[in-house]
Amino acid sequence: MNKGIINSIFIITIISFILIMACSKRQKVDLIVTNATIYTVDSTFNTKQSMAIGNGKIIAVGTNQEIESKYEASNIIDASRKYIFPGFIDPHCHFLGYGTSLSNASLSGAKTWNEVIERLVAHQKEFPSEWVQGRGWNQNEWDIKEFPTNDLLDKAFPNKPVFIIRIDGHAAIANSYALKMAGVTEASKKEGGELIKKNGKLTGVLVDNAIELVRAIIPEIDRSTEERALLKAQESCFAVGLTSVSDAGIDLKDVLLIDSLQKTGKLKMRIYAMLNPTAENFDHFLSKGIYSTDNLTVRSIKLFADGALGSRGALLLQPYSDAPNTKGLQVESTENLLANCERAFKAGYQVNTHCIGDAAVRLMLDNYSKYLKPKNDLRWRIEHAQVVDPQDLKRFKDYCVIPSVQTTHATSDMNWADERLGARIKYAYAYQDLLKQNGWLANGSDFPVENINPLYGFYAGVSRKDLNGLPENGFQKENALDRMQALRSMTIWAAKANFEDSFKGSLEPGKWADFVILEKDLLVEPESDLPKSKVISTFVAGELVYQKKQ
Repeated sequence: MNKGIINSIFIITIISFILIMACSKRQKVDLIVTNATIYTVDSTFNTKQSMAIGNGKIIAVGTNQEIESKYEASNIIDASRKYIFPGFIDPHCHFLGYGTSLSNASLSGAKTWNEVIERLVAHQKEFPSEWVQGRGWNQNEWDIKEFPTNDLLDKAFPNKPVFIIRIDGHAAIANSYALKMAGVTEASKKEGGELIKKNGKLTGVLVDNAIELVRAIIPEIDRSTEERALLKAQESCFAVGLTSVSDAGIDLKDVLLIDSLQKTGKLKMRIYAMLNPTAENFDHFLSKGIYSTDNLTVRSIKLFADGALGSRGALLLQPYSDAPNTKGLQVESTENLLANCERAFKAGYQVNTHCIGDAAVRLMLDNYSKYLKPKNDLRWRIEHAQVVDPQDLKRFKDYCVIPSVQTTHATSDMNWADERLGARIKYAYAYQDLLKQNGWLANGSDFPVENINPLYGFYAGVSRKDLNGLPENGFQKENALDRMQALRSMTIWAAKANFEDSFKGSLEPGKWADFVILEKDLLVEPESDLPKSKVISTFVAGELVYQKKQ
């Protein structure tokens, strides 16, 4: 045989052997996702093409060639050049409350009080129940922007109790039947709350703590109903790319059920629980320290300093511009707020306080300052921070307090907030100013107060416009977030606000493989198209939990 041919065969054999050996040395993993634009949201905001996943965590990210040459898997997903982001995190929502609300009448978007009544009647006809309940009415969307009275409720439901919650959760209206059941009269009072009257008579509207006068007599849902609510909420979250949520204000029985469902594998949603400040919750959890599993973290408490702007319960330094007889409501005594901060501090728990008005923000910054030293890493939070006096901005930096905001609040409130605030509107919803204090903030939705879709929050944050594209130039656009900031605020910064940034919030080796595949590129897509982007699929720990129907 020709010597040249023999040499060629020898070389080919050697090369083949090397290739075979190289292939045999590839590490086996559970899943490879390839042919994508992967926004890792790491410290340098790297983009990659492919990632290898094993045991629920990211093994490696890199180019298609890098991952293919080092790893092999029986399950390979070709992303078809779509866009992959870390699973979205909502750092402030009401996950369980949202789930339970899905079985009640939806009143969001009702343009009149009559429409609210019509929806209640229709829902009760289809789903009859002992109590007529619903959520979402908003008098600020009506031609007459005033609280309703319960006259029409009484006519529609003369012999059945009705209790429907305003969109912000800080006001409700009950019919006379429900008020009578609860023993509520014109003489009734509730510290930190208000019973709205007209000509000396109850209208049925209850604000902030007064809500409990009626809500306290509504039968609690049973365990099976609560389980269904949690699973329904999970389904909705996965469909919009949410893989982690912070449930802002839940109790021991809720946490125990969540933990149980997660351990059985039914509930895959990762949950950061903020405890209500009850003796039962504190005695069970704070005395034992931080509780955490792969899917559940319990290390924070949720406090309330005031109510909401829409129902004039937000606590302001100066009177409301459209109601000069009130500055709003402090819904918890300073003594109790401090006592709860003290107990949380001693237990190593985070404190997250609802503060919407500038007086509430100042009150809690004063309280926090008694426990927080400069450059601390306790990550105590102000939830909402909608109206912040300019003098108090720097105090977020001084005490390393995290602003936990909801950018859709700005675009939902912008059409009426100036009526409440007057000239103060210019330092309301000042998210860029707040971000500059510590270089980061957390951004959620507060669902079901706002829409559950995190892409709406991304859009509102960068555009300062509503879903109709208004106002044309954006609402106080100087406080818009840039796109990288907006993405970080709902991924790595949201994780950081929950002490979870070491294992989630970005797509890096060693972190959970929680990710979402989107149709559109949030970093370059025209602004008007951002809220139209659809989730193709959602993964938790490398497991497909949602797939868009074809």
